[in-house]
Amino acid sequence: MSDLAYKDTGPALERPQPEAVAEVRPVPRISIQAFCESPDLIAAIEAAARDRRMARAHVKVQTGGIAAAAEFYQAAATPNLIIVETRLPRERLEAELERLSEVCDPGTKVVVIGHTNDVELYRSLIQRGISEYLVAPVPLMGVIKAIADLYVETNAQPLGRSIAFMGAKGGVGSSMVAHNVAWSIARNFENDVVVADLDLPFGTAGLDFNQDPAQGIAEAVNAPDRLDDNFLDRLLARCSDRLSLLAAPATLDRTYDFTESAFEHVIDVAQAGVPTVILDVPHAWNAWVKKTLLAADEIVITVEPDLANLRNAKNLVDLLKAGRSNDHPPRLVINKSGLAKRPEIKVDDFATALGITPLAVIPFDAQLFGTAANNGQMIAETDAKSPIAESFDLIARAVTGRAETKRAKRGGLPPFLAGLMGKKAG
Repeated sequence: MSDLAYKDTGPALERPQPEAVAEVRPVPRISIQAFCESPDLIAAIEAAARDRRMARAHVKVQTGGIAAAAEFYQAAATPNLIIVETRLPRERLEAELERLSEVCDPGTKVVVIGHTNDVELYRSLIQRGISEYLVAPVPLMGVIKAIADLYVETNAQPLGRSIAFMGAKGGVGSSMVAHNVAWSIARNFENDVVVADLDLPFGTAGLDFNQDPAQGIAEAVNAPDRLDDNFLDRLLARCSDRLSLLAAPATLDRTYDFTESAFEHVIDVAQAGVPTVILDVPHAWNAWVKKTLLAADEIVITVEPDLANLRNAKNLVDLLKAGRSNDHPPRLVINKSGLAKRPEIKVDDFATALGITPLAVIPFDAQLFGTAANNGQMIAETDAKSPIAESFDLIARAVTGRAETKRAKRGGLPPFLAGLMGKKAG
Protein backbone atom coordinates (compact mmCIF):
# COMPACT_ATOMS: atom_id res chain seq x y z
CA MET A 1 0.00 0.00 0.00
CA SER A 2 2.92 2.32 -0.62
CA ASP A 3 0.79 4.49 -2.92
CA LEU A 4 -1.37 5.36 0.08
CA ALA A 5 1.42 5.99 2.56
CA TYR A 6 1.67 9.25 4.47
CA LYS A 7 4.98 10.94 5.06
CA ASP A 8 5.92 11.79 8.61
CA THR A 9 5.92 15.58 8.81
CA GLY A 10 5.50 15.97 12.54
CA PRO A 11 2.03 16.54 13.98
CA ALA A 12 0.39 16.77 10.57
CA LEU A 13 0.08 14.01 7.97
CA GLU A 14 0.72 14.68 4.32
CA ARG A 15 -2.35 14.15 2.15
CA PRO A 16 -2.27 11.17 -0.19
CA GLN A 17 -2.49 11.70 -3.92
CA PRO A 18 -6.05 12.34 -5.20
CA GLU A 19 -5.97 9.33 -7.49
CA ALA A 20 -5.08 7.09 -4.53
CA VAL A 21 -7.92 8.49 -2.42
CA ALA A 22 -10.39 7.94 -5.26
CA GLU A 23 -9.65 4.23 -5.18
CA VAL A 24 -10.79 3.95 -1.55
CA ARG A 25 -14.47 3.09 -1.42
CA PRO A 26 -16.93 3.96 1.39
CA VAL A 27 -17.23 1.45 4.21
CA PRO A 28 -20.73 0.02 4.78
CA ARG A 29 -22.69 0.09 8.05
CA ILE A 30 -20.56 -2.18 10.20
CA SER A 31 -19.33 -2.13 13.77
CA ILE A 32 -15.55 -1.97 14.26
CA GLN A 33 -13.54 -2.22 17.46
CA ALA A 34 -9.79 -1.68 17.54
CA PHE A 35 -7.36 -2.70 20.28
CA CYS A 36 -4.16 -0.71 19.85
CA GLU A 37 -0.82 -0.78 21.62
CA SER A 38 0.72 2.35 20.11
CA PRO A 39 -0.43 6.01 20.17
CA ASP A 40 0.30 6.32 16.44
CA LEU A 41 -2.18 3.59 15.50
CA ILE A 42 -4.80 4.98 17.86
CA ALA A 43 -4.44 8.36 16.14
CA ALA A 44 -4.63 6.79 12.68
CA ILE A 45 -7.78 4.81 13.41
CA GLU A 46 -9.50 7.69 15.18
CA ALA A 47 -8.69 9.92 12.22
CA ALA A 48 -9.97 7.26 9.82
CA ALA A 49 -13.23 7.08 11.76
CA ARG A 50 -13.78 10.79 11.08
CA ASP A 51 -13.31 10.40 7.32
CA ARG A 52 -16.43 10.65 5.16
CA ARG A 53 -15.83 7.14 3.83
CA MET A 54 -16.31 5.79 7.35
CA ALA A 55 -19.42 7.85 8.10
CA ARG A 56 -21.68 4.79 8.18
CA ALA A 57 -19.40 2.63 10.30
CA HIS A 58 -19.39 2.60 14.11
CA VAL A 59 -15.83 2.65 15.40
CA LYS A 60 -14.52 2.21 18.94
CA VAL A 61 -10.82 2.36 19.82
CA GLN A 62 -9.37 0.87 22.99
CA THR A 63 -5.90 0.40 24.37
CA GLY A 64 -4.36 -3.05 24.66
CA GLY A 65 -3.59 -5.77 22.16
CA ILE A 66 -4.94 -9.26 21.50
CA ALA A 67 -5.05 -10.26 25.17
CA ALA A 68 -7.15 -7.21 26.01
CA ALA A 69 -9.53 -8.04 23.18
CA ALA A 70 -9.92 -11.66 24.30
CA GLU A 71 -10.62 -10.53 27.85
CA PHE A 72 -13.12 -7.88 26.73
CA TYR A 73 -15.18 -10.27 24.62
CA GLN A 74 -15.57 -12.79 27.40
CA ALA A 75 -18.64 -10.78 28.42
CA ALA A 76 -19.49 -8.84 25.25
CA ALA A 77 -20.71 -9.62 21.76
CA THR A 78 -18.07 -9.24 19.08
CA PRO A 79 -18.51 -6.64 16.31
CA ASN A 80 -18.37 -7.20 12.56
CA LEU A 81 -14.64 -6.39 12.54
CA ILE A 82 -11.91 -6.52 15.19
CA ILE A 83 -8.58 -4.79 14.59
CA VAL A 84 -5.76 -5.82 16.92
CA GLU A 85 -2.22 -4.50 17.12
CA THR A 86 0.56 -6.79 18.30
CA ARG A 87 4.32 -6.97 18.81
CA LEU A 88 4.29 -10.62 19.86
CA PRO A 89 6.63 -13.18 18.27
CA ARG A 90 5.01 -15.67 15.92
CA GLU A 91 4.49 -18.52 18.42
CA ARG A 92 2.85 -16.33 21.06
CA LEU A 93 0.85 -14.48 18.40
CA GLU A 94 -0.79 -17.70 17.20
CA ALA A 95 -1.61 -18.74 20.76
CA GLU A 96 -3.18 -15.37 21.61
CA LEU A 97 -5.20 -15.37 18.39
CA GLU A 98 -6.53 -18.79 19.26
CA ARG A 99 -7.69 -17.41 22.62
CA LEU A 100 -9.43 -14.56 20.83
CA SER A 101 -11.10 -16.93 18.40
CA GLU A 102 -12.76 -18.80 21.26
CA VAL A 103 -14.80 -15.72 22.24
CA CYS A 104 -15.61 -14.51 18.72
CA ASP A 105 -19.10 -14.73 17.30
CA PRO A 106 -19.60 -16.33 13.87
CA GLY A 107 -18.97 -13.95 11.01
CA THR A 108 -16.58 -11.66 12.89
CA LYS A 109 -13.54 -10.72 10.82
CA VAL A 110 -10.13 -10.03 12.36
CA VAL A 111 -7.39 -7.74 11.04
CA VAL A 112 -3.97 -7.98 12.67
CA ILE A 113 -1.57 -5.05 12.58
CA GLY A 114 1.94 -6.22 13.41
CA HIS A 115 5.42 -4.76 13.51
CA THR A 116 7.16 -7.56 11.61
CA ASN A 117 7.39 -7.44 7.82
CA ASP A 118 7.41 -11.21 7.34
CA VAL A 119 5.88 -12.76 4.24
CA GLU A 120 5.78 -16.23 5.83
CA LEU A 121 3.93 -14.86 8.85
CA TYR A 122 1.46 -13.12 6.55
CA ARG A 123 0.77 -16.30 4.60
CA SER A 124 0.43 -18.33 7.80
CA LEU A 125 -2.11 -15.96 9.32
CA ILE A 126 -4.18 -15.73 6.13
CA GLN A 127 -4.25 -19.53 5.88
CA ARG A 128 -5.53 -19.67 9.44
CA GLY A 129 -8.49 -17.43 8.70
CA ILE A 130 -7.24 -13.95 9.61
CA SER A 131 -8.82 -11.50 7.16
CA GLU A 132 -5.77 -9.27 6.74
CA TYR A 133 -2.30 -8.67 8.16
CA LEU A 134 -0.91 -5.14 7.91
CA VAL A 135 2.54 -3.91 8.88
CA ALA A 136 2.78 -0.80 11.06
CA PRO A 137 2.87 2.09 10.60
CA VAL A 138 -0.46 2.03 8.76
CA PRO A 139 -1.60 5.36 7.27
CA LEU A 140 -5.10 6.71 7.66
CA MET A 141 -6.19 5.86 4.13
CA GLY A 142 -4.51 2.50 4.43
CA VAL A 143 -6.79 1.69 7.37
CA ILE A 144 -9.90 2.68 5.42
CA LYS A 145 -8.83 0.83 2.28
CA ALA A 146 -8.11 -2.37 4.21
CA ILE A 147 -11.56 -2.28 5.81
CA ALA A 148 -13.35 -1.40 2.57
CA ASP A 149 -11.59 -4.18 0.67
CA LEU A 150 -12.97 -6.72 3.14
CA TYR A 151 -16.59 -5.66 2.68
CA VAL A 152 -17.09 -4.08 -0.71
CA GLU A 153 -15.24 -6.39 -3.06
CA THR A 154 -17.08 -6.81 -6.34
CA ASN A 155 -17.51 -10.57 -5.95
CA ALA A 156 -17.84 -10.64 -2.17
CA GLN A 157 -20.75 -12.33 -0.44
CA PRO A 158 -23.45 -9.97 0.92
CA LEU A 159 -22.47 -8.38 4.20
CA GLY A 160 -25.87 -8.77 5.82
CA ARG A 161 -28.19 -11.62 6.75
CA SER A 162 -31.83 -11.38 5.76
CA ILE A 163 -34.28 -12.57 8.43
CA ALA A 164 -37.89 -12.91 7.28
CA PHE A 165 -40.76 -12.79 9.77
CA MET A 166 -44.22 -13.99 8.79
CA GLY A 167 -47.38 -14.89 10.64
CA ALA A 168 -49.13 -18.20 10.06
CA LYS A 169 -52.39 -16.26 10.30
CA GLY A 170 -53.32 -12.61 10.18
CA GLY A 171 -53.14 -10.74 13.48
CA VAL A 172 -50.85 -13.14 15.34
CA GLY A 173 -48.25 -10.45 16.05
CA SER A 174 -45.53 -11.33 13.56
CA SER A 175 -44.73 -7.66 12.89
CA MET A 176 -44.53 -6.95 16.60
CA VAL A 177 -42.07 -9.84 17.02
CA ALA A 178 -40.01 -8.69 14.02
CA HIS A 179 -39.75 -5.10 15.25
CA ASN A 180 -38.80 -6.04 18.80
CA VAL A 181 -36.19 -8.53 17.60
CA ALA A 182 -34.72 -5.89 15.29
CA TRP A 183 -34.52 -3.44 18.19
CA SER A 184 -32.86 -6.10 20.36
CA ILE A 185 -30.22 -6.88 17.72
CA ALA A 186 -29.38 -3.20 17.28
CA ARG A 187 -29.18 -2.56 21.02
CA ASN A 188 -27.54 -5.71 22.34
CA PHE A 189 -25.12 -6.56 19.53
CA GLU A 190 -24.41 -3.00 18.37
CA ASN A 191 -25.02 -4.03 14.76
CA ASP A 192 -26.77 -1.83 12.24
CA VAL A 193 -30.21 -3.15 11.37
CA VAL A 194 -32.63 -2.21 8.59
CA VAL A 195 -36.29 -3.12 9.00
CA ALA A 196 -38.05 -3.42 5.63
CA ASP A 197 -41.85 -3.29 5.98
CA LEU A 198 -43.09 -5.27 2.99
CA ASP A 199 -46.78 -4.80 3.82
CA LEU A 200 -47.20 -1.68 1.71
CA PRO A 201 -50.94 -1.06 2.20
CA PHE A 202 -51.21 -1.94 5.91
CA GLY A 203 -47.69 -1.99 7.38
CA THR A 204 -47.30 -1.01 11.03
CA ALA A 205 -43.53 -0.53 11.35
CA GLY A 206 -43.88 3.25 11.12
CA LEU A 207 -46.38 3.22 13.99
CA ASP A 208 -44.36 0.82 16.13
CA PHE A 209 -41.19 2.91 15.78
CA ASN A 210 -43.06 6.24 16.00
CA GLN A 211 -41.92 7.28 12.52
CA ASP A 212 -43.80 8.93 9.66
CA PRO A 213 -41.27 9.25 6.81
CA ALA A 214 -42.30 10.75 3.49
CA GLN A 215 -40.51 7.99 1.55
CA GLY A 216 -39.72 4.35 2.04
CA ILE A 217 -40.13 0.90 0.56
CA ALA A 218 -42.52 2.03 -2.21
CA GLU A 219 -39.94 4.39 -3.73
CA ALA A 220 -37.28 1.67 -3.53
CA VAL A 221 -39.44 -0.91 -5.31
CA ASN A 222 -40.73 1.47 -7.96
CA ALA A 223 -37.30 2.80 -8.97
CA PRO A 224 -35.11 -0.29 -9.48
CA ASP A 225 -32.87 1.48 -12.02
CA ARG A 226 -32.00 4.21 -9.50
CA LEU A 227 -31.68 1.97 -6.49
CA ASP A 228 -28.19 1.77 -5.05
CA ASP A 229 -26.71 2.13 -1.59
CA ASN A 230 -26.82 5.94 -1.68
CA PHE A 231 -30.42 6.09 -2.88
CA LEU A 232 -31.48 3.52 -0.31
CA ASP A 233 -29.76 5.51 2.40
CA ARG A 234 -31.92 8.54 1.56
CA LEU A 235 -35.08 6.46 1.89
CA LEU A 236 -34.28 5.13 5.36
CA ALA A 237 -35.88 6.64 8.47
CA ARG A 238 -33.51 6.67 11.47
CA CYS A 239 -35.15 5.07 14.48
CA SER A 240 -31.97 5.00 16.56
CA ASP A 241 -28.24 5.21 16.10
CA ARG A 242 -28.14 1.66 14.72
CA LEU A 243 -31.68 0.93 13.58
CA SER A 244 -33.22 2.26 10.37
CA LEU A 245 -36.62 1.73 8.80
CA LEU A 246 -37.69 1.26 5.21
CA ALA A 247 -41.28 2.15 5.93
CA ALA A 248 -44.45 1.17 4.11
CA PRO A 249 -46.71 3.98 2.85
CA ALA A 250 -49.73 2.32 4.53
CA THR A 251 -52.17 4.03 2.17
CA LEU A 252 -54.83 2.72 -0.19
CA ASP A 253 -54.58 5.35 -2.93
CA ARG A 254 -53.20 2.68 -5.24
CA THR A 255 -52.99 -1.10 -5.46
CA TYR A 256 -49.76 -3.00 -5.02
CA ASP A 257 -49.44 -5.79 -7.55
CA PHE A 258 -45.82 -6.89 -7.59
CA THR A 259 -43.93 -9.28 -9.80
CA GLU A 260 -42.17 -12.32 -8.37
CA SER A 261 -38.78 -10.56 -8.19
CA ALA A 262 -40.03 -7.10 -7.19
CA PHE A 263 -38.28 -7.00 -3.81
CA GLU A 264 -35.19 -8.98 -4.80
CA HIS A 265 -33.05 -5.97 -5.77
CA VAL A 266 -34.11 -3.97 -2.72
CA ILE A 267 -33.07 -6.78 -0.40
CA ASP A 268 -29.78 -7.31 -2.26
CA VAL A 269 -28.86 -3.63 -1.98
CA ALA A 270 -29.76 -3.57 1.72
CA GLN A 271 -27.77 -6.74 2.43
CA ALA A 272 -24.73 -5.34 0.65
CA GLY A 273 -24.41 -2.52 3.17
CA VAL A 274 -26.01 -3.58 6.46
CA PRO A 275 -25.21 -6.55 8.74
CA THR A 276 -28.86 -7.41 9.49
CA VAL A 277 -31.94 -6.92 7.30
CA ILE A 278 -35.28 -7.69 8.96
CA LEU A 279 -38.04 -8.47 6.45
CA ASP A 280 -41.52 -7.87 7.85
CA VAL A 281 -43.49 -10.06 5.43
CA PRO A 282 -47.31 -9.72 5.35
CA HIS A 283 -49.60 -12.69 5.81
CA ALA A 284 -50.31 -13.33 2.14
CA TRP A 285 -49.46 -15.93 -0.43
CA ASN A 286 -48.32 -14.94 -3.89
CA ALA A 287 -45.23 -15.27 -6.04
CA TRP A 288 -43.16 -12.53 -4.42
CA VAL A 289 -43.94 -13.64 -0.85
CA LYS A 290 -42.93 -17.21 -1.65
CA LYS A 291 -39.72 -16.15 -3.37
CA THR A 292 -38.81 -13.76 -0.55
CA LEU A 293 -39.22 -16.48 2.06
CA LEU A 294 -37.29 -19.09 0.09
CA ALA A 295 -34.40 -16.66 -0.44
CA ALA A 296 -34.10 -15.44 3.17
CA ASP A 297 -31.18 -16.51 5.35
CA GLU A 298 -33.52 -17.14 8.31
CA ILE A 299 -37.29 -17.46 8.63
CA VAL A 300 -39.36 -16.90 11.76
CA ILE A 301 -43.00 -18.03 11.77
CA THR A 302 -45.22 -16.54 14.46
CA VAL A 303 -48.36 -18.40 15.50
CA GLU A 304 -51.11 -18.41 18.09
CA PRO A 305 -51.81 -21.79 19.72
CA ASP A 306 -54.99 -22.73 17.86
CA LEU A 307 -55.97 -25.14 15.10
CA ALA A 308 -56.01 -22.71 12.16
CA ASN A 309 -52.51 -21.53 13.04
CA LEU A 310 -51.31 -25.10 13.36
CA ARG A 311 -52.65 -26.03 9.93
CA ASN A 312 -51.20 -22.94 8.25
CA ALA A 313 -47.85 -23.28 10.03
CA LYS A 314 -47.64 -26.94 9.03
CA ASN A 315 -48.19 -26.02 5.39
CA LEU A 316 -45.55 -23.28 5.58
CA VAL A 317 -42.99 -25.44 7.38
CA ASP A 318 -43.43 -28.33 4.96
CA LEU A 319 -43.03 -26.09 1.92
CA LEU A 320 -40.03 -24.22 3.33
CA LYS A 321 -38.25 -27.39 4.44
CA ALA A 322 -38.70 -28.86 0.97
CA GLY A 323 -37.53 -25.70 -0.79
CA ARG A 324 -34.63 -25.02 1.62
CA SER A 325 -33.28 -28.50 2.32
CA ASN A 326 -29.75 -27.19 3.00
CA ASP A 327 -30.85 -24.40 5.33
CA HIS A 328 -31.88 -24.22 8.95
CA PRO A 329 -35.58 -25.10 9.39
CA PRO A 330 -37.95 -22.18 10.01
CA ARG A 331 -37.96 -20.85 13.56
CA LEU A 332 -41.20 -20.91 15.54
CA VAL A 333 -42.56 -18.31 17.98
CA ILE A 334 -45.83 -18.94 19.81
CA ASN A 335 -47.47 -15.63 20.68
CA LYS A 336 -50.49 -14.68 22.83
CA SER A 337 -50.22 -17.80 24.93
CA GLY A 338 -52.52 -18.07 27.95
CA LEU A 339 -55.35 -15.92 26.61
CA ALA A 340 -58.12 -16.07 29.22
CA LYS A 341 -60.92 -18.57 28.57
CA ARG A 342 -59.55 -19.57 25.16
CA PRO A 343 -58.95 -23.27 24.52
CA GLU A 344 -55.36 -23.70 23.29
CA ILE A 345 -53.26 -26.41 21.74
CA LYS A 346 -50.50 -27.35 24.15
CA VAL A 347 -47.01 -26.15 23.27
CA ASP A 348 -45.61 -29.68 23.21
CA ASP A 349 -48.37 -30.85 20.88
CA PHE A 350 -47.81 -27.86 18.60
CA ALA A 351 -44.09 -28.52 18.48
CA THR A 352 -44.56 -32.23 17.85
CA ALA A 353 -46.95 -31.63 14.95
CA LEU A 354 -44.47 -29.25 13.26
CA GLY A 355 -41.29 -31.04 14.25
CA ILE A 356 -39.91 -27.73 15.54
CA THR A 357 -39.18 -26.64 19.10
CA PRO A 358 -40.44 -23.07 19.65
CA LEU A 359 -37.78 -20.43 20.15
CA ALA A 360 -40.09 -18.58 22.51
CA VAL A 361 -43.58 -18.81 23.97
CA ILE A 362 -44.80 -15.27 24.58
CA PRO A 363 -47.67 -14.86 27.07
CA PHE A 364 -50.61 -12.60 26.39
CA ASP A 365 -50.26 -9.27 28.22
CA ALA A 366 -52.82 -6.80 26.93
CA GLN A 367 -51.63 -3.95 29.13
CA LEU A 368 -47.96 -4.22 28.19
CA PHE A 369 -48.45 -4.72 24.46
CA GLY A 370 -51.20 -2.12 24.24
CA THR A 371 -49.11 0.50 26.03
CA ALA A 372 -46.07 -0.16 23.83
CA ALA A 373 -48.12 0.00 20.63
CA ASN A 374 -49.92 3.21 21.58
CA ASN A 375 -46.66 4.91 22.57
CA GLY A 376 -44.67 3.79 19.53
CA GLN A 377 -42.24 1.89 21.75
CA MET A 378 -40.67 -1.52 21.93
CA ILE A 379 -41.48 -3.85 24.84
CA ALA A 380 -38.05 -3.34 26.43
CA GLU A 381 -38.58 0.43 26.31
CA THR A 382 -41.95 0.09 28.01
CA ASP A 383 -40.82 -2.42 30.65
CA ALA A 384 -37.12 -3.30 30.56
CA LYS A 385 -37.51 -5.93 33.29
CA SER A 386 -40.31 -7.83 31.57
CA PRO A 387 -39.59 -11.51 30.82
CA ILE A 388 -41.18 -10.87 27.43
CA ALA A 389 -38.34 -8.49 26.57
CA GLU A 390 -35.92 -11.31 27.41
CA SER A 391 -37.80 -13.54 24.94
CA PHE A 392 -37.04 -11.10 22.13
CA ASP A 393 -33.37 -11.06 23.17
CA LEU A 394 -33.35 -14.87 22.97
CA ILE A 395 -34.89 -14.83 19.49
CA ALA A 396 -32.35 -12.21 18.41
CA ARG A 397 -29.45 -14.37 19.58
CA ALA A 398 -30.80 -17.39 17.75
CA VAL A 399 -31.47 -15.78 14.37
CA THR A 400 -28.08 -14.04 14.35
CA GLY A 401 -26.16 -17.15 15.39
CA ARG A 402 -25.31 -15.87 18.86
CA ALA A 403 -27.03 -18.77 20.63
CA GLU A 404 -24.85 -21.29 18.80
CA THR A 405 -21.82 -19.18 19.68
CA LYS A 406 -22.20 -19.91 23.38
CA ARG A 407 -21.93 -23.64 22.69
CA ALA A 408 -18.89 -23.07 20.50
CA LYS A 409 -17.15 -21.23 23.35
CA ARG A 410 -17.41 -24.35 25.47
CA GLY A 411 -15.22 -26.40 23.22
CA GLY A 412 -16.50 -25.95 19.68
CA LEU A 413 -14.31 -25.09 16.71
CA PRO A 414 -13.04 -21.49 16.89
CA PRO A 415 -14.57 -19.54 14.01
CA PHE A 416 -11.58 -17.86 12.43
CA LEU A 417 -8.79 -20.26 13.39
CA ALA A 418 -10.34 -23.46 12.08
CA GLY A 419 -7.33 -23.88 9.82
CA LEU A 420 -4.96 -23.80 12.77
CA MET A 421 -7.00 -26.34 14.70
CA GLY A 422 -7.12 -28.58 11.63
CA LYS A 423 -3.35 -28.49 11.33
CA LYS A 424 -2.96 -29.40 15.01
CA ALA A 425 -5.35 -32.30 14.66
CA GLY A 426 -3.31 -33.57 11.74
